[in-house]
Order: sequence, then C-alpha cells, then structure tokens
Amino acid sequence: MALKYMENVVSLELDQDQCFGCQICLQVCPHEVFKMNQGKAVIINRDACMECGACSKNCPTSAINVKSGVG
Repeated sequence: MALKYMENVVSLELDQDQCFGCQICLQVCPHEVFKMNQGKAVIINRDACMECGACSKNCPTSAINVKSGVG
C-alpha cells in the first residue's frame, strides 16, 4: 500500500518546460512521486509527496518547486 498524506494539500509543482529529463527527481524521491514520460519527469502521485524537498533541492534546472513541510 502506497503512503498517502492529506489529499490535495501538497505544494509540489513541476514546470515541464524547464525539465530536460535528467531523472534526478526519480532517484531522490523516497515515495516514487515522479516517473518519466516522453523524456521528461511527470508527477504521478502528488498526494504521496511528503514535501521533504529532495527533488527541488537536486533539480539542476529548478523545474520543481515544493514548500517543505506545508502539507
């Protein structure tokens, strides 16, 4: 069973125009919130995000924004 937090409160945002497909977000996300689709990251389970900030801190293009601890 996948972990889930409060629904629809996560601050996670992804700007796909800035993503170039490095896959770092997939590697650092502990809850598999992202997957690749046509060479770019996509959010597949926003409600599983625990807002740790690992994805946004490691994104080389700042395509990901999350306010740690909000949701």
